[in-house]
Amino acid sequence: MALFDLPLESLREYRPTLAEPADFREFWDETLSRARDASAPLLSVEPVENGLTLISTWDVTFAGHDGTPVRAWYNRPAHAQGELPVVVEYIGYGGGRGEPLERLAWAAAGYGHLLMDARGQGSTWGAGGHTPDPVGSGPAAPGMLTRGIASPHTAYLTRLFTDAARAVDAARALPGADGRTAVTGNSQGGGLALGAAGLVPDVDLLLTNVPFLTHIRRAVDITDADPYQEIVRYLAVHRDLEEQSFTTLDYVDALHLGRYATAPAMFSVALRDTICPPSTVFAAYNHYGSAGGGDPAREIVVYPYNHHEGGGATQQRRQLDWLRTHW
Repeated sequence: MALFDLPLESLREYRPTLAEPADFREFWDETLSRARDASAPLLSVEPVENGLTLISTWDVTFAGHDGTPVRAWYNRPAHAQGELPVVVEYIGYGGGRGEPLERLAWAAAGYGHLLMDARGQGSTWGAGGHTPDPVGSGPAAPGMLTRGIASPHTAYLTRLFTDAARAVDAARALPGADGRTAVTGNSQGGGLALGAAGLVPDVDLLLTNVPFLTHIRRAVDITDADPYQEIVRYLAVHRDLEEQSFTTLDYVDALHLGRYATAPAMFSVALRDTICPPSTVFAAYNHYGSAGGGDPAREIVVYPYNHHEGGGATQQRRQLDWLRTHW
C-alpha cells in the first residue's frame, strides 16, 4: 500500500476539532457506576492446567457491563515470589481469548497478565472466544460496530469499553497482584486500552499499538477497509440515521476517552495502515490527556513501511524495554 494519508510532518501536528458530546463524562460516570454497583469485580478465579511448567494459569470470570460475566485468562510466572504488577491485554477485532498458551510474553517477562475475552467475538480468527454478548440489538450490519447504534445506551461498543474498564478493576483484585496495572493491545485491543486508560484514569501505564476505534468519523471517510466499512454499509441502507449513528459513535470514540487519561503512554502507528489510518492514531496521540489540562508523558513509534501489522515483535520488544524503565 502506498502512503495515502497526511504527510508525517502534518500528522505530528494533527489535532482535529473534537465532537465530544456535552454529557460525555456524565454518561460514562453513570455507566461505570452502574456496572460497579451491580457486582464486585471478580466472580471466579479457578486454576487450570495449561501444559506449561514455567507459567501458571487461572480461568477468570469478572463482572463487565451491568455485571454480566466476562471471561479472561490470568497468567503469571509459576515460581514468582510475592505480588506482581499486572498487564491487562485486550484482543483485536473478531478474536477471542483463545488458549492460555498463546500469549506468554508478559508473564515470561515477570508480570501478571490478564487477557480479556471480547464479548460476542472470537469466531473470525485465532482459537475462539468464550464470552457471549447477552444483549440484543436492533437492525445492524454484519459485524459488531453497528449493533445497538441507535443510542450510546444500547451500543455494543459501550458494553465492550465498560468491560475493558472493569478488567482493570478485576486485575487489581487478582491473587498475587500488587495493584499496579498497565493496559495494552493491538488494533481493537489498542483502542480498548486507550479507552480504559481514560475510563480508569489512575491506571499506571498505557501501551497501544495501531489503535482502532479512534477518530471514527474520519476513518469512515478515508478508508475502504473493514471493519470501518461496516458503518458505511449500514448507512448505505439506513440513509436517515447518519447523524444519530455518528452521535452514538462519538460516545465510544477512543479519541475522546483517551483525553481523560493521565498515564504515561507508548503509542505505535504504521503509515501504510488502511485499517487504522495514521491520522486517526495521531489524532488520539496528539489529544491524549488533554481534558485534564495536563500533559502526560507519551511517545509514538512510527513504522513508515508497515500496514496494520505495525511493528510486530519489534514493537513488543520496545514495549518490554519501556515497561521495564517504568516498573
